[in-house]
Amino acid sequence: MTGAKDRMREKKMKNQPRNVIYTSSGRGTGRGQGSQACGWVRGHQPGGHSYSQTLPKYITASSFAKARAAEVNAMLKAVRKPAGSCHIFNALPRHMRRRAMSHSAKRLPSRLREGAQRLAERSQRAPEKEKKQLPRSRSRRARRRHGNLLLEFNRRQRKNKWLETHIWHAKRFHMQKTWSYCLPLKPTAKCFRASYRAMSSHALLQDLSYFCCLEVQGSEEQMLQALARLTSKQTGPTFAAASCLSGARQGSVHLYKADQFPQGSLGPADFLWRPRVPDASDRQLWIWIHPALKQDVLSELQLVCRCVVSVSEESRPAVEPSAERKRKRDEGDAEPPSKRLLGDGTRPAGAPVCWQSPDTAITISDLTMEVVRYRLIGPLAHTVLTDTLQPASEETEASNHSTDEAGVSVHQQQTDIFRLLRGVCSTAELPAGCVLGLTVDDPRLTLPQKRGKSVPDLQQTAEDSRVRDLTLRGVAAHCSQSALWDASVRERVTHSRLSEQELNRMRSELLVPGSRLVPQAAVPLLLVHQGGRVRGEERLHWGCGWDLLLPKGWGMAFWVPLVYRGVRVGGLHMSVKHSQFMGQPHFPHDYPDCPAGQRFQSEQEAELLEKFKRRPPSKRTNYIKHGCLAPFRCPWQQLTEEWEELVSTETTGGCRTGPFTVLRTLKTLRRLSACCRRSSPLTPVAAAELRRECGRSLVWVRLRLLSKGQPALHAIVSVPTTSDLQQLLQDARSSGPQEPGHREQLEPAGAVRGVCPAPLPRVLPHCSRLTLGWVTQGDFSLAAGCGEALAFISVSGLLHMILQQPPEQRGLVLLRNPSSLQYRFARISIDV
Repeated sequence: MTGAKDRMREKKMKNQPRNVIYTSSGRGTGRGQGSQACGWVRGHQPGGHSYSQTLPKYITASSFAKARAAEVNAMLKAVRKPAGSCHIFNALPRHMRRRAMSHSAKRLPSRLREGAQRLAERSQRAPEKEKKQLPRSRSRRARRRHGNLLLEFNRRQRKNKWLETHIWHAKRFHMQKTWSYCLPLKPTAKCFRASYRAMSSHALLQDLSYFCCLEVQGSEEQMLQALARLTSKQTGPTFAAASCLSGARQGSVHLYKADQFPQGSLGPADFLWRPRVPDASDRQLWIWIHPALKQDVLSELQLVCRCVVSVSEESRPAVEPSAERKRKRDEGDAEPPSKRLLGDGTRPAGAPVCWQSPDTAITISDLTMEVVRYRLIGPLAHTVLTDTLQPASEETEASNHSTDEAGVSVHQQQTDIFRLLRGVCSTAELPAGCVLGLTVDDPRLTLPQKRGKSVPDLQQTAEDSRVRDLTLRGVAAHCSQSALWDASVRERVTHSRLSEQELNRMRSELLVPGSRLVPQAAVPLLLVHQGGRVRGEERLHWGCGWDLLLPKGWGMAFWVPLVYRGVRVGGLHMSVKHSQFMGQPHFPHDYPDCPAGQRFQSEQEAELLEKFKRRPPSKRTNYIKHGCLAPFRCPWQQLTEEWEELVSTETTGGCRTGPFTVLRTLKTLRRLSACCRRSSPLTPVAAAELRRECGRSLVWVRLRLLSKGQPALHAIVSVPTTSDLQQLLQDARSSGPQEPGHREQLEPAGAVRGVCPAPLPRVLPHCSRLTLGWVTQGDFSLAAGCGEALAFISVSGLLHMILQQPPEQRGLVLLRNPSSLQYRFARISIDV
């Protein structure tokens, strides 16, 4: 009976306010259970007592109202607000409900009209702030006006800046936000093999304007003295190389922190000196670096040059939307507002861009996004340039940039050299790194009607002897001069560019439709030759081409004419493949000892791990059973420490401590490269000497598979045993040994299944073969026709392996992908 009474009370109290607690006047003992509240069952009092029939003589109004204030407020709130969660129209019977029905109360049954009328009146009396604000939607025509569209584009590139060719790429490429830029990754179309054929037989175009340019200006002696602290002659030519100091060649160096070689690696850089100008004591130097490297290099440059005083730049006014609905007819001559980018992706807007030294008078300027840089890769890149660019006439050049006879004479010599490029069969015939200055007309004036393919002029090649002189001697230093070095000229040329609207208006006013317009502006530029593959003995000069340097604002004016000459366009993915086919390291993928390379490896590890977790657990590769300790990131420090410990134990020598480095000393690299060949023996004494010099270092090597197989990222490079080499001697087409399966240990709490948790166990003895290193780039190479990989291995491990191998099999290693148990034979080569 007690359960029925409880259910009855719950039913009565179901619609009562929850925040009011009713207290009972006494406690009683129920039948078969403990005490319970009394007085709530009508006509019943436990113990035979009856209710009191006398009322209190008086009550205190204030205390009585205060005690029941919560109950009164809850009651008023319940009265004002409907008890149900449904609308008044939902109270209709189901057969009368409609998805779209009138809000008129007259269409409702008479019992619901009064409530619907009250809801309508309350909605009309509601204050404006409680009403939902509907967004104001503008028409597409209003959104596409130039001023509004410009503000929208500037808003969308606050965090990740756009290149001048961004909109062209966004329609045809997958875009990626990286290094504070929005860059093209790869085309949406399937054109990988077509892009490779373009690099091998025609030309491939890339936009490298996201590279950062730092200008150093001052006394030549003081500049060389300061920059010498960032480089080393042991790694190759420096900023003081005679061929580069004249301005006729572009050079490449590897930068280090000040006076910390071989430690403190920063990354690679290209540099270009301005040719000496008569009656000028200062020199100009452009240093081109990757955006991931900019802040590290800039801080070191300021340190060695002692540039501590920042020179503020005048802020430019922001572009405001036009108040009028449309531009009037008589305003056709006025130029529409151009897109202004305050700062670039590597620095915040308003940050200083120029620093000066009070002691050495050296000035450092940040020219990022001030110079547009395009790269043409392929043997016919020079032919594309000669078809696209038309040298400016002497009158146009004299009226724009050169006012003296010497400048006009240099321009004529540059024009003659540029026209000789038409007769060169391949870009690889020219000296690597040569620089040619030029002033050209607007290429939009000579845009062809339809797309075609540029071919060299073979008749000029056979007849003109000056072409042979050009391929042997290169470009003279005085012909490398260009007005692009002058900041005032760059600014003037940027503002003198005609808009597409103005060009179309001028074409419509021509008397003979289709004839060429009169050139209005002369654009100074620089052509920098890229030598391609210059290391090793195979495929020399493959991947050569030209870099085109332009003033900002002229990006699309040159991009579209280049595309109309039949070139393919590549993105970041093709840049990596280009480096892989050339057999050269790519920044920041193949620089594990640089801060930018370490940041890239951390981002890559997080991306690969996230991709691994997105797969169902049953479809994931169990790397523990495959014996792969590091499928997402390579523990380089642990590898070098364990090899140093192993070798020092065998030779009874001491084990050094410290961070690892990547070997870049040319003399040592040549010795190691010779040791990997069959004809060059390696004695234990020479191995011990090399181990003392660079035992804690990694060396970058190129691996080529002897048979089938396709190397993957982070594949394991291992030392073959004696039985493995004997098996290869007996069967030259042997696939290689198999790694026995590993047992999966008990996983700790929170660990990802199939991935070895940190800290990692010992790397060297983990598998059946000693681990020598890991692959950073690997794939089937279309250039070599087999599987190729680029990897880093321990120098101590390499010397230990070579000493144990017979001369005819020297340099053979085993390669195994992280998701496989099959080893493949590969041969090591160190290109110097």
